[in-house]
This record gives sequence, C-alpha cells and structure tokens, in this order.
Amino acid sequence: MLENAVENGGYASNSEIVRDALRLWEQREDVRQMELARLKKAYDEGMASGEGRSVTADTLLAELKAEARKRG
Repeated sequence: MLENAVENGGYASNSEIVRDALRLWEQREDVRQMELARLKKAYDEGMASGEGRSVTADTLLAELKAEARKRG
C-alpha cells in the first residue's frame, strides 16, 4: 500500500506516509481523551445530582412532553 501511494503521487515518500499516519493517530487519541473527559464529567455530575428515582416509560415520556411544551 505504501509503495502504491508513493507511485501514484499521493505521497512523496514512505516516511511522509508514516508522519501522516502518526498525525491522524494523535488526532484520534486527542478526540478519544476529550470524549473520556466529557463522559467522566457527565458521570460525576450525575453522581453529584442526588439520589435516583424509579420511573416508568409512560411517566418519563409524559414528563419529557410537558418539558417540551414549556419550552415552546
């Protein structure tokens, strides 16, 4: 694949391909870390929000509809 990419002009050399792959990997890892931080924050906020409650699907749906009506 590397040879084809270089031969077809997509990259100047194999090392350019490796550098590009490392940049993409680093970006993916950055996004992964941000997502993990966001999930941890949401978890912590949920845990700090107090005791949970039991609710049926019908009750939840009614509450969501009432909330949507309030917002317009």
